[in-house]
Amino acid sequence: MKRRNFLKDASLLSIAVASGTTLVSACKTDEAASTKKAIPKPILPLAITTWRYPNATKKAWEILEAGGSSLDAVEQGCMVEEADVKNTSVGKGGNPDRDGNVTLDASIMNKDGNYGAVVYLQNITHAISVARKVMEDTPHVLMAGKGAEQFALSKGFKSEQLLTDSTKKAWEKWKKTSKYKPIINIENHDTIGMLAIDKNGDISGACSTSGLAYKMAGRVGDSPIIGSGLFIDNSIGGATATGMGEEVLKTVGSFLIVELMRQGKSPQEACKEAIERIVNSNPNYKHFQVGYIAVNKQGEVGSYSIHEHFSYQLYQNNENKNVKSPFFLKRG
Repeated sequence: MKRRNFLKDASLLSIAVASGTTLVSACKTDEAASTKKAIPKPILPLAITTWRYPNATKKAWEILEAGGSSLDAVEQGCMVEEADVKNTSVGKGGNPDRDGNVTLDASIMNKDGNYGAVVYLQNITHAISVARKVMEDTPHVLMAGKGAEQFALSKGFKSEQLLTDSTKKAWEKWKKTSKYKPIINIENHDTIGMLAIDKNGDISGACSTSGLAYKMAGRVGDSPIIGSGLFIDNSIGGATATGMGEEVLKTVGSFLIVELMRQGKSPQEACKEAIERIVNSNPNYKHFQVGYIAVNKQGEVGSYSIHEHFSYQLYQNNENKNVKSPFFLKRG
């Protein structure tokens, strides 16, 4: 080959390579831009609770719309149900244990990963607010029983009788047979779990309950235990649980859901897998209920339960709606 032709061919090759590089680079740029566009913009703020609690989400939404924090939203949302004596599973008017004592469990977690909780708290209506005080005003994360009650009183909380006339009558009727059997239906409201994302995109969560009706004295469920009844990772999302707390505790359900979202699963997919973990490890799953709700950083929500009739309340995009949750379909 002549030197002139060799140099000409080499020059053409260089141009082709350079053009190809530019083309590949341009394709990658276009692909990146396309991928970036595919990520939906979060519809914020939002508040979501287990079960049908429209008053709780309404209160949380008011705070969020005014520019308030997700932490204030979940606390005050839960407080609405704690003060509602018609709600026999949370706060004042909650069903008692077998000895006739109303004992409350609650936990709260903020965007920074801080956590506070109370267990076996008596005579104080707003357990969720006491939990927040534990988080913010003590070096601890969990307080129990009389110690938690004394702490609440020192912070100005009012001592009051939590057992109402109606829940007392129901307990006295139960004592005639003293049979304990969880009821799986739409009225199986034993917890309010709440998640919120504020206008800054920060996530917080809260969980409050009087626990299973007529439980053994001293029983504590999943609601106040970090990673079980509630877990928040502000970079990923949050999850909370309702139902048979013992099963949630054994699978550390809320933490599991957040970790599954970290791996790329949607909130819906993560909740489903967490329920499947319970079902696959416990052949008696037909006799108890567990439900989860979750949100991710993109403002997507999801839920799943063992049995039907579980639902969640979602306030988002100026709409406060109750949504029926999908449930485990395997039947044998």
